[in-house]
Amino acid sequence: MNTATHRTAPPLPRSPLPATSVVRPARPEDAAALAALSQPFVRAGALRRRPASLYAAHAADFVVAEGSDGALEGCLALRVHATDAEGGRGPAGVLYNFCVARHRQGSGLGGRLLRAAVARARAQSVGSLFTATVGSGSLFLRHGFTPAGVRLAPPAWATSLDPRRNARVLARTL
Repeated sequence: MNTATHRTAPPLPRSPLPATSVVRPARPEDAAALAALSQPFVRAGALRRRPASLYAAHAADFVVAEGSDGALEGCLALRVHATDAEGGRGPAGVLYNFCVARHRQGSGLGGRLLRAAVARARAQSVGSLFTATVGSGSLFLRHGFTPAGVRLAPPAWATSLDPRRNARVLARTL
């Protein structure tokens, strides 16, 4: 006869629902918060170091996710490069400085930022988007990006890539 009693495990505590973030264009006064948000990714080697003054000067490139407490939880920048007169290609965009705060990773926030940046690119008549990643690039791949040759990218951006970082170039036609 089995005398063991069946015990049910106590219920797991419910994790709080993720705070909602508002995705909005960045402002120059967000520069210090953008630099702070980016620092863990710089330390990990995923992003290049940029001074806060650069974030202020290029704030118009960024979309940010602002949490209910006013803190920035993610960012992604889009730089539009002019038409390539020699190659006959229209404007191309480059996505850069993509980061999501650790506590929001896996919540869908990165996808929201990426969709907002793609919408901005379309509004500016960008024909193709490029990015470089030292990570898996899985989010970009899920959103229609594919591996691309650097020769198709805007030349000014392509020549700025550091070959020691061994980044993968991904692209998407809009």
